[in-house]
Amino acid sequence: MRVNLQRLALSPLPSEHDTLRAEVRTFLAAALATRPPAMRALSWMGHDAAFSRELGRRGWLGLTLPKQYGGQEATAFARYVVVEELLVAGAPVSAHWIADRQSAPLILRFGTEAQKERYIPPICRGESYFCIGMSEPDSGSDLASIRTKAERKGDGWVLNGRKVWTTNANLSHFMIVLAQTGGAEGDRRGGKSQFIIDLNLPGVTVRPIKDLSGMEHFNEVLFEDVVLDADALIGAEGQGWSQVMAELAFERSGPERILSSIALVHTLIDAVGPDPDSGQAREIGRLVAKLAALRQMSLAVTGKLQNGEDPAWAASCVKDLGTGFEQEIPEIAQRLFDAEPRRAGGSDHQAVLAYVTQMAPSFSLRGGTREILRGIIARGLGLR
Repeated sequence: MRVNLQRLALSPLPSEHDTLRAEVRTFLAAALATRPPAMRALSWMGHDAAFSRELGRRGWLGLTLPKQYGGQEATAFARYVVVEELLVAGAPVSAHWIADRQSAPLILRFGTEAQKERYIPPICRGESYFCIGMSEPDSGSDLASIRTKAERKGDGWVLNGRKVWTTNANLSHFMIVLAQTGGAEGDRRGGKSQFIIDLNLPGVTVRPIKDLSGMEHFNEVLFEDVVLDADALIGAEGQGWSQVMAELAFERSGPERILSSIALVHTLIDAVGPDPDSGQAREIGRLVAKLAALRQMSLAVTGKLQNGEDPAWAASCVKDLGTGFEQEIPEIAQRLFDAEPRRAGGSDHQAVLAYVTQMAPSFSLRGGTREILRGIIARGLGLR
């Protein structure tokens, strides 16, 4: 068997972005001064519309997008700097997160001019929020088996089906839905298309789902004879699969795939204090070393995005390794410091430990399960 060995080229952050980093860091120090560690732990699951609008006002959303649509035409590395600072500080970025990370770039690449002019500017202002309509019951990460269907009716479409695992659907204005629109029998990837759905349309029902932490980030969304105009279709009919694969590269490669548990690392170091024993020093050192290596991999994928390359294989590697690292952190934290997880009545460290422990199982599910990712990696290496 011939293996296609691929390399991730080292992509250091250009020093020209140091000023931007300092500016973002100064802003966050003031804006989050009174935000407790337990709230910082939410980070990219923390929803604050006013905060998102302030980021938009400062030009820190839609950074890589064209100025004609409200963007800044900055590099992918500039966006990486802003995102990294937001996550490390525990900023509440959930409101704009999906729209800025993947919906706007998807619309820019595949949308019509009318769609770009309508949807991208309010995303850049932090005023328009999107969720992802991919996963379904009995389907999960196997997107090829989706059952949601959009059928032609006159110049438009009628949508029926159900989506699940739709983060923030209850707080979003729009969803980009992957639906079956045709395709030959036996062709699992063909005949799929993407649509922009206004979640206020008749026939759309959003049902929040409580997670282990008691919060309602996830939702089930039902579509019952939802009438769509012709301009709801993004890109070409039947090209939804390739469009989704391009979209997922943005979802799987960013610093959020290695920093979901960073608030716990912060409180663990504070709890251990300045004089750790040899075991604590060794394990914390290992965490920092792994984080540094994963960050370099994530930056390498950013380099691919900046160069216009397809980073699907590399992004899957970052996501698989990164979420494994994130899930290790609460286990290591409990071994290194004797403090039980406690949502209320305990220390800051105990509160953060409780939240991250409850959320950690989801880290390797969102954005594609390990099995799906490893299949992509195997294909990238020529093993299947």
